[in-house]
Amino acid sequence: MISGFDPAILAACLWLVVANVIGMLPSKDHHWGAARWLIGALVPLLAWVFWSEPWWLGLALLAAAASTLRWPVYFGWRWVRRRLGMKVSDTV
Repeated sequence: MISGFDPAILAACLWLVVANVIGMLPSKDHHWGAARWLIGALVPLLAWVFWSEPWWLGLALLAAAASTLRWPVYFGWRWVRRRLGMKVSDTV
Protein backbone atom coordinates (compact mmCIF):
# COMPACT_ATOMS: atom_id res chain seq x y z
CA MET A 1 0.00 0.00 0.00
CA ILE A 2 1.23 3.48 -0.84
CA SER A 3 1.72 5.51 2.32
CA GLY A 4 -1.14 7.92 2.94
CA PHE A 5 -3.52 6.49 0.30
CA ASP A 6 -6.50 4.33 1.06
CA PRO A 7 -7.12 1.33 -1.23
CA ALA A 8 -10.80 2.29 -1.66
CA ILE A 9 -9.86 5.67 -3.11
CA LEU A 10 -7.19 4.11 -5.33
CA ALA A 11 -9.74 1.58 -6.62
CA ALA A 12 -12.25 4.38 -7.27
CA CYS A 13 -9.65 6.37 -9.21
CA LEU A 14 -8.73 3.27 -11.20
CA TRP A 15 -12.43 2.69 -11.99
CA LEU A 16 -12.75 6.28 -13.22
CA VAL A 17 -9.66 5.97 -15.43
CA VAL A 18 -10.83 2.66 -16.92
CA ALA A 19 -14.34 4.04 -17.51
CA ASN A 20 -13.00 7.09 -19.31
CA VAL A 21 -10.60 5.04 -21.45
CA ILE A 22 -13.45 2.71 -22.42
CA GLY A 23 -15.52 5.76 -23.32
CA MET A 24 -12.82 6.94 -25.72
CA LEU A 25 -12.62 3.64 -27.60
CA PRO A 26 -14.85 3.01 -30.62
CA SER A 27 -17.80 0.71 -30.01
CA LYS A 28 -20.51 -0.78 -32.21
CA ASP A 29 -23.05 -1.09 -29.39
CA HIS A 30 -22.48 2.50 -28.18
CA HIS A 31 -20.71 1.21 -25.03
CA TRP A 32 -23.82 -0.39 -23.48
CA GLY A 33 -22.02 -3.69 -22.92
CA ALA A 34 -19.16 -1.94 -21.15
CA ALA A 35 -21.61 0.20 -19.18
CA ARG A 36 -23.19 -2.94 -17.72
CA TRP A 37 -19.81 -4.18 -16.53
CA LEU A 38 -18.84 -0.77 -15.18
CA ILE A 39 -22.10 -0.45 -13.24
CA GLY A 40 -21.64 -3.97 -11.89
CA ALA A 41 -18.19 -3.03 -10.61
CA LEU A 42 -19.36 0.37 -9.37
CA VAL A 43 -22.01 -0.88 -6.94
CA PRO A 44 -19.63 -2.72 -4.57
CA LEU A 45 -17.00 -0.02 -5.07
CA LEU A 46 -19.48 2.66 -3.95
CA ALA A 47 -20.40 0.57 -0.92
CA TRP A 48 -16.70 0.17 -0.06
CA VAL A 49 -16.00 3.90 -0.40
CA PHE A 50 -19.09 4.89 1.62
CA TRP A 51 -18.16 2.37 4.32
CA SER A 52 -14.46 3.17 4.64
CA GLU A 53 -14.28 6.87 3.80
CA PRO A 54 -16.15 10.04 4.78
CA TRP A 55 -19.64 10.28 3.26
CA TRP A 56 -18.71 13.23 1.05
CA LEU A 57 -16.07 11.16 -0.76
CA GLY A 58 -18.73 8.57 -1.51
CA LEU A 59 -20.97 11.30 -2.89
CA ALA A 60 -18.08 12.66 -4.95
CA LEU A 61 -17.53 9.20 -6.46
CA LEU A 62 -21.24 8.88 -7.14
CA ALA A 63 -21.28 12.25 -8.92
CA ALA A 64 -18.16 11.38 -10.95
CA ALA A 65 -19.65 8.01 -11.93
CA ALA A 66 -22.96 9.63 -12.91
CA SER A 67 -21.05 12.09 -15.05
CA THR A 68 -19.09 9.30 -16.70
CA LEU A 69 -22.14 7.06 -17.20
CA ARG A 70 -24.51 9.90 -18.09
CA TRP A 71 -26.61 8.02 -20.69
CA PRO A 72 -27.38 5.03 -18.47
CA VAL A 73 -28.32 7.50 -15.72
CA TYR A 74 -30.53 9.45 -18.15
CA PHE A 75 -32.36 6.37 -19.42
CA GLY A 76 -32.60 4.92 -15.91
CA TRP A 77 -34.19 8.15 -14.70
CA ARG A 78 -36.68 8.02 -17.59
CA TRP A 79 -37.52 4.41 -16.69
CA VAL A 80 -38.15 5.36 -13.04
CA ARG A 81 -40.38 8.26 -14.08
CA ARG A 82 -42.38 5.99 -16.39
CA ARG A 83 -42.82 3.44 -13.58
CA LEU A 84 -44.10 6.18 -11.28
CA GLY A 85 -46.65 7.24 -13.89
CA MET A 86 -45.01 10.56 -14.73
CA LYS A 87 -45.02 11.89 -18.24
CA VAL A 88 -41.79 11.28 -20.16
CA SER A 89 -41.07 12.89 -23.51
CA ASP A 90 -39.64 10.70 -26.24
CA THR A 91 -37.13 13.31 -27.43
CA VAL A 92 -33.57 13.21 -26.16
